[in-house]
Amino acid sequence: MPTTLLPHKFGPYGGQFVPETLMPALIELEREFVSARYDPAFNAEFDKLMASFVGRPTPLTYAKRLSEKLGGAQIYLKREDLAHTGAHKINNALGQALLVKRMEKKRIVAETGAGQHGVASATAAALLGLECVVYMGSVDIARQEPNVFRMKLLGAEVRPVESGTKTLKDAINEAIRDWVTNVRDTHYLLGSALGPHPYPTIVREFQSVIGREAREQMLMDAGRLPDTVIACVGGGSNAIGVFSGFVNDEAVELIGVEAGGSGIASGKHAARFGDATKARVGVIHGTRTYVLQDEDGQIAETHSVSAGLDYAAVGPEHAMLRDNERAFYTSATDEEALNAFQTLCHTEGIIPALESSHAIAEVIKKAPTMRKDQVILVNLSGRGDKDLNTVIKEMQKSE
Repeated sequence: MPTTLLPHKFGPYGGQFVPETLMPALIELEREFVSARYDPAFNAEFDKLMASFVGRPTPLTYAKRLSEKLGGAQIYLKREDLAHTGAHKINNALGQALLVKRMEKKRIVAETGAGQHGVASATAAALLGLECVVYMGSVDIARQEPNVFRMKLLGAEVRPVESGTKTLKDAINEAIRDWVTNVRDTHYLLGSALGPHPYPTIVREFQSVIGREAREQMLMDAGRLPDTVIACVGGGSNAIGVFSGFVNDEAVELIGVEAGGSGIASGKHAARFGDATKARVGVIHGTRTYVLQDEDGQIAETHSVSAGLDYAAVGPEHAMLRDNERAFYTSATDEEALNAFQTLCHTEGIIPALESSHAIAEVIKKAPTMRKDQVILVNLSGRGDKDLNTVIKEMQKSE
């Protein structure tokens, strides 16, 4: 293992399991990221764009009617759905795109599941004059049509992926394949807190703005830190972003919510920590972490109503936080997420992404078990415009 400038592992997880041809690109990326972090000009440009382009800080909203309906803890929403492009993904996409300019590369490739990272990457590329190719599984293209159109409007080329399960895992495979082929002039703008070092660290750092803002806003608006912080977990970028603001506060409980799909017992889910029969430590997409596997050690098929949580592995830092019992992970089924989606719409006038609805589902379970003087902070990672077709179809099924 070559010497790295930043810690390359999270306990036994993480690392760099990549072809030798990619090592120079990873070394360059780490070097430029470390350099940029201490460069006043880079930070000034990034901060200015976060304020004037992304619309940060995003608000903290007290969910009064939801709190009253559930009858327990007071609930606050960190409104990443109000960031430009409609989700937290823009924080990392813009940060990495600025690094691409710094490295004098002209082209980015990205993967996307729900389409939010694809839209964010296309947006950053349009803003900074970069060529952008987004790989997206054909199953996800069908269920996230509005975001596909957005990416194309923004000038990106969307390449359908027909291999494997035709979802996020396969989109990542194709993006990496492209990157390996075109590594000299291309940067892989990875959207979640996974992949080979230094990606999990870079993504966490660019998403940590969520936790920093939320901590300050909680102290200002509620006069205290939350008792519990809840976020959905696919790869884990929104969760690691908000958790980072509270991980050193031992009294604050951290809960990640995975995709329970049709239920753990059904085998049709994406709950890496929730299924002891399938979840084992393995290597996927350049990192060692918990991976859903079949009895032969092959990557297991996953299922979720939300394309952004439909992934067989989880970021390595989440694996460490779970092992250390600093964060706890549970799951919400498709049905629970859809019910939570409708509940937030009806009580607060907010249409959440189906990914974020998994976090709301856990709030619905947990808040009534807590006292009225206790506080829950939930990261509302994205808005649900992109999911309306899926929700309509699912509601029609249940009629």
